Amino acid sequence: MATAKQIKYRMGQAKKKFTKINKEVTALRKKIKTLESELKKAKAAEQKKPKKKAAKKKKKAPAKKKKKAAAKKKKKK
Repeated sequence: MATAKQIKYRMGQAKKKFTKINKEVTALRKKIKTLESELKKAKAAEQKKPKKKAAKKKKKAPAKKKKKAAAKKKKKK
């Protein structure tokens, strides 16, 4: 059977462990709250941005080629 001093010692050790764990829990709660607020901000920012659609590029023949083709037609006549 344990003596009164041994029981007091174990109680002291248990209290130390409890306070240490309690501090860790409060720190984790704070960390979770900050992360949740960051997540809300990120979601809001994503919703505000409109999705950009890729614009289709029209291929145009360079002006130089048209002039050369027109010049060749004139020479043939």
